[in-house]
Amino acid sequence: MAAFTGKQYKCSTDEAYDTCSSGLRSIQVLIGTHPRPPVISLQAAGPATESTTRLVEFAPEALELAHVNPRGQIVDWLKQQSGKASAQTTFGDWNVELSTESDSEAPGAILTLTDKLCKANCGAE
Repeated sequence: MAAFTGKQYKCSTDEAYDTCSSGLRSIQVLIGTHPRPPVISLQAAGPATESTTRLVEFAPEALELAHVNPRGQIVDWLKQQSGKASAQTTFGDWNVELSTESDSEAPGAILTLTDKLCKANCGAE
């Protein structure tokens, strides 16, 4: 998460996740002893259309700083999901899911990457 701190993101840690945020955008990375994080979640707050656009703008830098590959394919796929409330696919060893929340206290768009290779302690307890 040092890469995010170096880019002026505010970072903190709770019992399960490292979280870095800047404005209406944030990234959460599941903490653990895994070779790579088993769950990475990018989030953008706001109404569905605006937050999805914000997420598309945030994803290239966030995935690069988090050392996720194949980030180019993930970003291209994300751009193609404009107007959709949810979608999912797989790239390499990542399950990729887009979801939007509009009827909640915290509306926004969420891009979740889950490592298919993770076998134990792959989610927050």
